[in-house]
Amino acid sequence: MDSNGQSASFRFPLSLDLAWGFGLVLILGLAAGWLADLSLMFHAVTWLLYGTVAGCIVHYWPATRDFGWANRATLLRTGLVVILVALAPFADQLAGDLWLYGSLAALALILDGVDGTVARATGSQSDFGARFDMELDALFILGLSVAVLALDKAGIWVLALGVMRYAFVAASGLLGWLKAPLPESFRRKTVCVWQIVTLVVAVLPPVNSLFASTTLATALALLAWSFYLDVRWLYRRRDSNDVC
Repeated sequence: MDSNGQSASFRFPLSLDLAWGFGLVLILGLAAGWLADLSLMFHAVTWLLYGTVAGCIVHYWPATRDFGWANRATLLRTGLVVILVALAPFADQLAGDLWLYGSLAALALILDGVDGTVARATGSQSDFGARFDMELDALFILGLSVAVLALDKAGIWVLALGVMRYAFVAASGLLGWLKAPLPESFRRKTVCVWQIVTLVVAVLPPVNSLFASTTLATALALLAWSFYLDVRWLYRRRDSNDVC
């Protein structure tokens, strides 16, 4: 058995996994474009996003290893997230389809727990899988933030929910000690889920801007607090954990 719980002699080619992921995004993208009569910009963003994800997978995942069912679950969610993020700037054009958008976003949130469950069940946890899941969450949050802004449910400050993670990554390029690994944190996971839940609720048609802004401001405050705790933890250990 390999590290993904698969027989060493039975591996799906990585190209096959990326191909069915491509097919999923193609079907969802064509359906979304047909329902909402979107411009070519939507399709361009869709394929830019999926191409970036696929390129990162090819770069970081060894082609000789089976991709594993946990990573396939994350790839399935990737198809939904890519479409939702590509649709985000056009959220104000969705009209009656906003309920469908919100439902798909809720489905993507539910699927967020599937890959971890599969990984534990198959003994296939990996640093790659954890990072894949985390970066997909970050992209999802950024996309939902853009959708909320496009719907005028909150001011431009709502983008901070999606940008803060990328600002942290950018800062780690200047401050090496920020690259040190963080311990597992229930608090961090809870804040992440709360972000997504409040953003998904905010895009739903019945939710007014006052309610959306209030809940999202709470989510932003919790996120800032969570990042503060992590940065403080890393700073206090900078001498032993500094990465140049």
